[in-house]
Amino acid sequence: MKNVLSVSASRRSVLKKSFALTCLTVMGVSGLAVPHISFAAALSQAERDSMTPDDVIEHFRQGNLRFRENRPAEHDYIGQKRSSAAGQYPAAVILSCIDSRAPAEIILDAGIGETFNSRVAGNISNPDILGSMEFACAVAGAKLVLVMGHTGCGAVRGAIDNAELGNLTGLLDKIKPAIAKTDYNGERKGSNYDFVDAVARKNVELTVESIRRDSQVLKNLEDTGKIKIIGSMYHLNGGVVDFYDA
Repeated sequence: MKNVLSVSASRRSVLKKSFALTCLTVMGVSGLAVPHISFAAALSQAERDSMTPDDVIEHFRQGNLRFRENRPAEHDYIGQKRSSAAGQYPAAVILSCIDSRAPAEIILDAGIGETFNSRVAGNISNPDILGSMEFACAVAGAKLVLVMGHTGCGAVRGAIDNAELGNLTGLLDKIKPAIAKTDYNGERKGSNYDFVDAVARKNVELTVESIRRDSQVLKNLEDTGKIKIIGSMYHLNGGVVDFYDA
């Protein structure tokens, strides 16, 4: 049995439907060939521009699946560095938490030049982050704004428990509206991680709402179908990213 496959369910097939990837395969115990994807270069402008916002979401779904199955793409980071040195054409801008266990690029199996990334405790928005997102989408051409929360979030727990510490106090205050708006019948304490996760999900929803409310630039881009603004949650146990396309 030949163990050479051409795989289309990868980044390049999403970007350009007629582009076939050359993949290496390994033989599993069952005797079935398992494809391995190689990304030798960063996104080109033509590849990125050919994508729709839904293409980008599906691309990240597939990247997260590879992450969970421990079969990440073979990223040639030196090649990606070289090909992106003269210009960058990322497909998305991601707002995620600073938690060391939730690195968005790894979770989504993304390479150099593929995503703009902003990280702040509790994945909250502010004017500086909004300005960065506006640059990413209106100037650089990104197709997706993705807000990524995660389970077991310490910032959310701190907000629930009214933690106070220097500048962190004001940051946690921005998460607190999600606490009041979370519909939950159990114990509403930071020690209850089911409640923490429910608040984290609501906080993602409120952040998405605030982006639309506070950035007319991004809202106009979304209203005209040029971008999507969506939320997501990364599960520390299991590694699944749930995408909330609303």
